[in-house]
Amino acid sequence: MDTHQHPHIDLAVRYHDAVAAGASGEELARFFTPDAVHRELPNLLFPDGAVRDVAGLCEAAERGLRRLSGQRFEVLDAVASDDRVALEVRWEGVLAEAMGPLPAGHVLRAHIATFLEIRDGRIAAQRNYDCYEPLRAAGESAGGAPAV
Repeated sequence: MDTHQHPHIDLAVRYHDAVAAGASGEELARFFTPDAVHRELPNLLFPDGAVRDVAGLCEAAERGLRRLSGQRFEVLDAVASDDRVALEVRWEGVLAEAMGPLPAGHVLRAHIATFLEIRDGRIAAQRNYDCYEPLRAAGESAGGAPAV
């Protein structure tokens, strides 16, 4: 995908690349306006959703660095109009530690729609719709029973 077709798309892709590379603290905060708000709609990992300010985003990134040994984002599609960007993203994260029945090393996968509002060259608002693939322990089939 040509990420340089619109400056806001370029910003959005650079932000996702930085998160995948482990950005946290000021390195992450520089992508956001001081009053930015991130809304994560309810999903498998956050059933009640979440609303975070920049400090909360940085804290969540720190937690993610402890829980994941690596992650990657693949931007499948992006559209920009005025100061808004919509992204279709495929995400994978490798667990650094066990999560319930899932062992360390398990790969989580999600299909994400991200909507960004840009102000003065930084993200002022982010809204995520994360659709996680079913969490299956090793040897478990799609029906939830052990695979044979």
